[in-house]
Amino acid sequence: MSDAPKILLVDDETSILDTLQVLFRGAGYDVQVAETGQKAIDALGSAKPDLVLTDIRMPGTTGLEVLASAHEIDPELPVILMTAQASLQSAVRAVNEGAYYYLQKPFSNDELLAICSRAIETRQLRVENKALKAEIGQQRSAAAVTRPIGTAPCFTEILELAETVAGTDSTALISGESGTGKEVLARYIHARSHRAGRAFLSINCGALPESLLESELFGHVKGSFTGAVKDKDGLLVAAEGGTFFMDEIGEMTAATQVKLLRAIQEREVIPVGSTKAVPVDVRLVAATNRDLETEIDRGTFRSDLYYRLNVIQFHMPPLRERRDDIPLLARYFLEGEASARDRKRPLEISEDALKLLVAYDWPGNVRELENALERAAVVVPGQKIRPEDLPERVRETPAPKLVRSDEQARNPTMEMIEQAYILWVLQAEGGNKTRAAEVLGIDPSTLYRKLNRYGIGD
Repeated sequence: MSDAPKILLVDDETSILDTLQVLFRGAGYDVQVAETGQKAIDALGSAKPDLVLTDIRMPGTTGLEVLASAHEIDPELPVILMTAQASLQSAVRAVNEGAYYYLQKPFSNDELLAICSRAIETRQLRVENKALKAEIGQQRSAAAVTRPIGTAPCFTEILELAETVAGTDSTALISGESGTGKEVLARYIHARSHRAGRAFLSINCGALPESLLESELFGHVKGSFTGAVKDKDGLLVAAEGGTFFMDEIGEMTAATQVKLLRAIQEREVIPVGSTKAVPVDVRLVAATNRDLETEIDRGTFRSDLYYRLNVIQFHMPPLRERRDDIPLLARYFLEGEASARDRKRPLEISEDALKLLVAYDWPGNVRELENALERAAVVVPGQKIRPEDLPERVRETPAPKLVRSDEQARNPTMEMIEQAYILWVLQAEGGNKTRAAEVLGIDPSTLYRKLNRYGIGD
């Protein structure tokens, strides 16, 4: 393969084309010619030149149209315009439309070669700069999204799967209760992928009415509905080369589900009001707090869309199933709060307050924990968060029942006594199963099995 710079010469005068060919081949260029503007446009895609040198005034397609088409294919491609009838107005127009240089005939060969050489160098610098920025952006993106916080086995298994599949382009479906961190996981998958240097865009499918959701997803053309004053790309197109996260996918209407299914299958979208398909290259990650298989049985969610989305499946556990992670998350949120408020050091949590945090069921999951700590950080008078600084609902967490009835209290079985003792130790250790297992003298896995057997596990 030749490393010579490629130039596309365009002029309707054969004598000029012949002269330019001799000049540029002698200067070491790989030369391709076109006798009309339309032939030049047709050749742009396959020729892939590093530079275009074209006359402005030609029958039919003009040099300005060649310029516009060249920049549609490659915005960084330098185009030099030549004319025998120069005017200030045409020069200004050429520059405004993106021409690298506006050259009046006749010109010296040395001047032309010098201008073309600078144009090639400028292009190379721009391409290298763009690649460098993309590499830096990818590194920053990966660094900015840290590994989600948690060491519970049910959580680390999810992270290991995320790291395994991040390098693929397969669609993924993340299920779990609200506030469990579904978008955090989606961002982590994006940051670990080869798409990390490109966009991560998201939408909440339950937050928009059907007509607006379709426009946001697929785009629209001017006049397609009231208020559509110009063409607009949808988010699927805007996320080109990156990752698109669709939260609450279960809220999507049947009509929009059909259009999304087609977009996934064909890898293209049709903007609202248009009949022209637009290709898309995007990795799709969807999330839901609903049981989509139940929704399929009810007829509210399409089974074919479900299987298209559910290629890689994740289920985010609720916080009550990973109580051991609560101290880690609390420290993480307080470190972030300290940074945001320019505190010299993060707030501390008293032992009694931490036990309350671990014992509470957190129906709002990680998001609720973060909000509770943000509130505590605002109202705490000193450097340490106390029980009275926590929300009332957290302070009033009921203690677990050790027996179920008066009859059971009078005649407890050995199993009930063991259950009561485990619960007592677990409560004394603030819900920390690892420490509770140490006190009980059993392996943590044994403790988990007993909790599950007794129906008192998280």
